[in-house]
Amino acid sequence: MTTNGGFEPVFCTVVPPHVLDRLARHDDPALSGPARRTLVRDSELRGRRRVTTEFGLAPAPRAKAPSDQPLRTVYDAGHGTALPGTEVRGEGDDPGRDATVNRAYSGLGATFELFLTAYGRHSIDGDGLPLDATVHYDEDYNNAFWNGEQMVFGDGDGEIFLDFTIPIDVIGHELTHGVTQYTANLTYYGQPGALNESMSDVFGALIKQYTLGQTAAEADWLIGAGLLAPGVTGKALRSMKEPGSAYDDDILGKDPQPATMDDYVRTGRDNGGVHINSGIPNHAFYLAATALGGHAWERAGRIWFDVLTGGELPDRALFTDFAALTVKAARERFGDGGDEFRAVAKAWEQVGVRIP
Repeated sequence: MTTNGGFEPVFCTVVPPHVLDRLARHDDPALSGPARRTLVRDSELRGRRRVTTEFGLAPAPRAKAPSDQPLRTVYDAGHGTALPGTEVRGEGDDPGRDATVNRAYSGLGATFELFLTAYGRHSIDGDGLPLDATVHYDEDYNNAFWNGEQMVFGDGDGEIFLDFTIPIDVIGHELTHGVTQYTANLTYYGQPGALNESMSDVFGALIKQYTLGQTAAEADWLIGAGLLAPGVTGKALRSMKEPGSAYDDDILGKDPQPATMDDYVRTGRDNGGVHINSGIPNHAFYLAATALGGHAWERAGRIWFDVLTGGELPDRALFTDFAALTVKAARERFGDGGDEFRAVAKAWEQVGVRIP
């Protein structure tokens, strides 16, 4: 593994820090307490990830799965923080009584299946990497994350967030951080960091659509639908169709994602706004996919996958770099002047990203 272009090694969570920051300032300790503990825990884990990477403390290599089958193991942390926890379901085991365990197991499988069936990729590293996940992590933990080695899910506080295994796109989102780690390894800061987050939203959405058999027109294009508790005024964490519209809540505030470069947010927080400005490439993908119609993983998804894994995308890529490579990939895979080329080029134009 690398140090991501000289920046902090990637520790990727699905709930943006700005959401937890706002919750942590709330007067009600039932809301602020879990958010504060989650922020502290995330900070500790981020530091541990840095030390593990920089000092070469990665775990010993594990046995690889057969190339066409996943090798899943789900562990239960028992509301503690020691990873991975107690093994509760292995590959091929029958479902148990714990719905969280079953959802995690299914989500790992759905992610494996999409990447294998649609793109011929054998697990997230392309070489049959075993897929491990830990559930019931910590007390009222308001997040899910990929730590460079495995997936981890909190149960949520029940007030703002529910169980993080409920949305299958959250599982796909975090595992796609692993795909990015093993391919373009996009620096987790500024525009390359926003692209890193966007890749996870794109393929998280495609995994949900693939599982449901939805076309681009049928999909809701929401990330994290079903995660927000019933009392929250919102639909999801993010919307690729309408960035900035996922929630507008007295407690959470308003979704800050921009849809175009006109509203690009310049900030030093959240690693330069990686969870905020990802709305722009997210929206470009939505526009390209819906313009093409049909199943989004077949053409738009194929183009995005080609760029992510093709070896030409630099780890510090800007939006313009990525856009140019998607246009090139559309031309090379589907032909110059075809529907795919036109849809991709127009999508970037609509979000205000100029292709050099």
